[in-house]
Amino acid sequence: MRKVLDFVKANKKMIIVIALLIIILGTLYFINKGSQSPTAAMFSTQDKSQTEQKLIGILGNIDGVGDTDVMINESEGEITGVIIVCRGADNIMTRSKILNAVSTALNIEKSIIAIYSMK
Repeated sequence: MRKVLDFVKANKKMIIVIALLIIILGTLYFINKGSQSPTAAMFSTQDKSQTEQKLIGILGNIDGVGDTDVMINESEGEITGVIIVCRGADNIMTRSKILNAVSTALNIEKSIIAIYSMK
């Protein structure tokens, strides 16, 4: 026990600096981890399938659609649902264009496509 106390007394400044660095790094880690909203994490570009990315590109080029995000749900290789979130979804004509485009592009029933307005 005496050796530990002697070591701490001899290296007091170094121990304080290391402790402060650990506290700062831990704080930065938790601040950055909490800064990404759950929605942003769910819709991050890295996690998008190639089909989702293509669909975002197609829908973004349709007049009136604007910013777009897409999530495709699959079960055993079959599409079970599609969620579209975009700026133009408030307009009924734009919604109709989106519905037709997604249904045609993915060869799916319109009933499994949900379209929501982006805030």
